[in-house]
Parts: sequence; structure tokens; C-alpha cells
Amino acid sequence: MPAGLRSYVEAIPGTPLPHGILGASCTTVTDIPADRIHELNGVEWLGLGCCPVQVWSDPCEEPESPGEESPGPAPVKEFCRPETEHARPITVYAGAECSALGWSYEEARDHAEASLALGEQQALEAGFWRNKLTQDAVDLTPEAGPVNIAQGIAALEGCLAESYGGVGTIHVPAGAAALLGCCNIVHEDPETGSLRTLAGNCVIIGAGYSAENSGPGGIPADPGTAWLYITGPLVIRRGPVDTIPDRPGPSVNTRNNDRRVLVERTYVVGTTCTVCAIQIEVCP
Repeated sequence: MPAGLRSYVEAIPGTPLPHGILGASCTTVTDIPADRIHELNGVEWLGLGCCPVQVWSDPCEEPESPGEESPGPAPVKEFCRPETEHARPITVYAGAECSALGWSYEEARDHAEASLALGEQQALEAGFWRNKLTQDAVDLTPEAGPVNIAQGIAALEGCLAESYGGVGTIHVPAGAAALLGCCNIVHEDPETGSLRTLAGNCVIIGAGYSAENSGPGGIPADPGTAWLYITGPLVIRRGPVDTIPDRPGPSVNTRNNDRRVLVERTYVVGTTCTVCAIQIEVCP
């Protein structure tokens, strides 16, 4: 075929991973309307489900104390003061830059918006991992070192079950996802399409998690290992997409004639009760 100028065609489209933080049906994503936009500054609430529900022992049904021994103080019912929990905003963005001679404002804006749509899930996962998971987690890794993935999932589910009786969320880097099938650890729910463990906890597989792959305190994982986390359910507040600038003129830098368009969106990701972490082997 004769050589010649390359033809200009449309960009190759992409699809975010289906079981990521925004695609998994185990997360509740709410688009925040204008009259509630202040919620994107961060939210707080009283934790629900973190206080244990106790079993009452009726003293009338207890066996009588032998002899003359005092039965001791009468049992009382315990009360738990719920803790205030909070979630901070996470802003993700995509910027497009090119010569103003080759790109119109509309083309630059469309490209930036398409970039955000494809990559915002990955960015949000990285932000949530960095700002919440690594900061609040209890490390369950034994002194002997990383465990296999089945042992890791079991330890995480046990940790959450001790403090929270509801369905939780397991956060798995995409680089470790294939290991979930080795022992039938996870199955796809035919009704919702979500990934579930035998215990019923939901699984998020994140590209952003894989990019971070750090332990509590933000320490990077050792080669051949990965970090897994578990939390309570996730409630995600999503703001509108903001385009900056919102008109063609200010998008051009008159010094070099380059055009820049930025699009960004703010999220607030909330979860509840305990966050647990464990390091696993990915290369046996």
C-alpha cells in the first residue's frame, strides 16, 4: 500500500470496569441536586449498626446461688452511645490541552468530558483508598507475613462481623482479582450482577485500588503481595460535572496560543463502622 498521510479518526472508546466502585450494585450512588449541593463539602452522621445488640439474661431464669452466698448486683441493660462518623469530599478531574489552531473549544471540552467519564471511577477508587481505607484500617496481617487470598477474605469477613452485623464491602485491587476464582471465593449474583462471597459480602474490584495497593498508613505493598480491605456498606454522593472555563475565550493562553479545558466532579464516599485490612500473596 502506498505511503501517505495518516487519516484522522475518532478516538477509541472505553468502558470502566463493571465491578468498580461506581459500577458495583453494592454501592448506593446518589446524584446531589442543586438544593443539597452543600453536602459535597462533606457530611457527618451517627453510626448505625456499630453498637452491639446484646442478649438479655433474665435473672429469674438463672440457677439460684448455693448456700448463703450473695447473688451479687442485679444485672442491668447496657446502653451504647453512637459515634459520629464523617466523609470528606474527593474531587476528580480531567484536563485537555492542545493548540488552539487545531482544536475548537467544543472539541476540547468533549475530549475532556469523555476522559472524565472513562477514568473517574479509577480516580475515585484511588482517592477513597488513599484518604479513607489506608488511614482508618486495623491491620490483620499475622506476624508470619502475608496469607493466601482465601485466608485473607476469611479474616476480613470475621473482623467486620465482630463489629457490624450487616452486609459489608470488600475492596480488591484489580491485580488480585483473578485469585478470587481459585477457591470459589466469589460468585456473581444473577439478579443484581454484583460479586458476592459465601457470607454475602459485596466485592469491589478496582483499577484505582490496584494503582495504589498500599497498606495502613500508606506503606506500599511488597513485590508479589497485595492489600485487601473490608468496610461497611458504601453510600456515594455525586456532584455535577463542572467545566472550566465555561466559554471559549478564557480557554486560550494568548502567550502560546494553547487551549486548555478542565472538567471536574466532586464525590463524597461514606462508609460505617470498622475498616479492616490484610496483606495477601499474589505470587505463591
